Amino acid sequence: MIYWFIIADEISFWLFILLGLITRYIMKKEKLSLFFFISTPFLDLLLLILTFFDLRSGHPASFAHALAAIYIGVSIAFGSQMVKWADVRFAHHFAGGPAPAKKPKFGKAHARWERQGWYRHLLAWFIGSGLMLVVYFLSGHPDQNEVLFKTARLWLIILAADFIISFSYTLFPKKDAQKSTW
Repeated sequence: MIYWFIIADEISFWLFILLGLITRYIMKKEKLSLFFFISTPFLDLLLLILTFFDLRSGHPASFAHALAAIYIGVSIAFGSQMVKWADVRFAHHFAGGPAPAKKPKFGKAHARWERQGWYRHLLAWFIGSGLMLVVYFLSGHPDQNEVLFKTARLWLIILAADFIISFSYTLFPKKDAQKSTW
């Protein structure tokens, strides 16, 4: 059941963003668009509440509960960036806004972009793992919630791999092949 809540949260997130963009750029109703944008964090709060009550009702933690914590962490850490990404593209296509800036592909700018992505990933891990820890203690069944720790540990390994990849561009910046002297 938690999986369905996560899917519904994701669909609702993008639906609210789309409605916010339509009301801002097509209908020209700035205040109404703000309502849709500001409402998106409440979707995550609803997912958190539903997950908590599912656990309090006696269900042992499962990967679905851990995934809900991951989803909320990622949503908080990357949500504003995703909204800005959609906003720039929507403004360009429907309101005559400037073309979206392209992601840097080479040099120091690319290395900085990769590091910033890793910092957001780290924030998502802290939030998601923190939620898993809270769920572990508040669920009333700490002896049945080992899956939460296993998921957090796996995510930590993924975070470490992301660190190595992201910071490798700082040590070994990607060079533009077209500007190469060879």
